[in-house]
Amino acid sequence: MRALRVAVPEGARLSAGVLDPDSGRSAVYGGGSFDAASVVKVGILAALLLGAQDADRDLTGAERERAARMIGRSDNDCATEMWHGIGGAPGLDAAHRRLGLTATVGGTNGYWGLTRTTARDQLTLLRHVFAPSPVLTPASRACLATLMASVVPGQRWGVSAVGPGALKNGWFPRDATGRWVVHSVGRASGAHGDRLLAVLTEGTSSRAEGIALVESAARAAVRAFADPA
Repeated sequence: MRALRVAVPEGARLSAGVLDPDSGRSAVYGGGSFDAASVVKVGILAALLLGAQDADRDLTGAERERAARMIGRSDNDCATEMWHGIGGAPGLDAAHRRLGLTATVGGTNGYWGLTRTTARDQLTLLRHVFAPSPVLTPASRACLATLMASVVPGQRWGVSAVGPGALKNGWFPRDATGRWVVHSVGRASGAHGDRLLAVLTEGTSSRAEGIALVESAARAAVRAFADPA
């Protein structure tokens, strides 16, 4: 596999995954697990939608409003309400197992942002959203994809550096070190066609540095994926 050509700041690390939704071919550059931050909100909504499918019902008006705010504005209060609604970490883990995520573990003590995940698992989840899924119905997929395409302008950074599409980002500073966790996952349409991307980083000195690293890694991952030799 071709190495990922991106400058990583001292003390930081990253993992970047790329998937072609048409062929199913994928690659992950760099490994390890990361605190999910707000990218876990995609999984929280997927869990809620799976529960609604099981009950053969539509989301309520209140659930739709919370989902729109959770994804579109990254509203944490709405995420917490939905987290409790799906049964917390056990509910999220059960949904993830159904979706084929094998290395993602829900956060403990109610801290959904401390869910541990990997770039490969995020690609698995994205494939259910943006390609035909044996688990999510077309209506559930459309709900997720539409909301991810409707994030507020100030949060349209990250994998969108590759091209327009749909995404969910996550970020927070660590209290102990002041170092940042910054992620971006989603679909981007560029010169090589549609690509599903998951870029996870931690250890940058600022949010701005984290965003720059995510965007640089997303572009580099797409280039490496196009020319794997």
